[in-house]
Amino acid sequence: MNSARPPGLPHVDAMTPAELVLAGPVTRDEVRGLCEEVRVLLEGGGAAVVVCDVGGLGPPGLGVVDLLARLQLAARRAGGRIRLRDPDPALHALLDLVGLRFEVEGQPEQWEPALGVQEEVEPGDPAV
Repeated sequence: MNSARPPGLPHVDAMTPAELVLAGPVTRDEVRGLCEEVRVLLEGGGAAVVVCDVGGLGPPGLGVVDLLARLQLAARRAGGRIRLRDPDPALHALLDLVGLRFEVEGQPEQWEPALGVQEEVEPGDPAV
C-alpha cells in the first residue's frame, strides 16, 4: 500500500472533511504511518473529522478492528474523530461484536432521529 502524500500543505475545505483511503490488507508496519497521517490531517489541516474509506480493505478481521481502533485513538488524541465510509456489513457486525462504535457516513448520528420517523402518542397510553 502506498500512502505517500504530495509535497506541500494539504488543501482542506471547511465543509469537506479530510479523507484517508484504506486499500488492501494493511500490514502492522503500515499502521503507525496511517495513525501519523490521521494526526497530521487533523492538526495540520484544521479538520475535525477524517473520513476513512474502508471499502477496499477486503474481508474484515481482527487486524482491521485493531487498525480502526488505533486510528480512532490517534484522532481523539489530536482532538478529532474518524468516520467510516463504505464499511462491509460484516465489518460493521464485527465492530459491534467487540464493542467499538464508529460514525458511518450516511447514517444518522445517535442523537438525530431517522428521517421520516414520526412518533405518535395516543391519549390514555401509559408512560414508558
